[in-house]
Amino acid sequence: MLRAHPATLRNLVERYEALRRLPAEAGPGGAEARQRLEDAAYTLCVTMGTRDPEAALSAARARLSADATLPTSRGTGPR
Repeated sequence: MLRAHPATLRNLVERYEALRRLPAEAGPGGAEARQRLEDAAYTLCVTMGTRDPEAALSAARARLSADATLPTSRGTGPR
């Protein structure tokens, strides 16, 4: 299974959370904001392999937390 790069996943989570905080009726741009939220939720769900945005968000946070605790490999590539 392919996994999103941690930076990409972090950006997606941040975008989803920011859009989710917007008021439901954001004036004339409300429909556009709702569509952007739906798009971010869909992308997060596909990335995490689920159909539920809250489950996807939880899984993404868990993966980011786990990735943050992994040691980085240095000096193991070709020279």
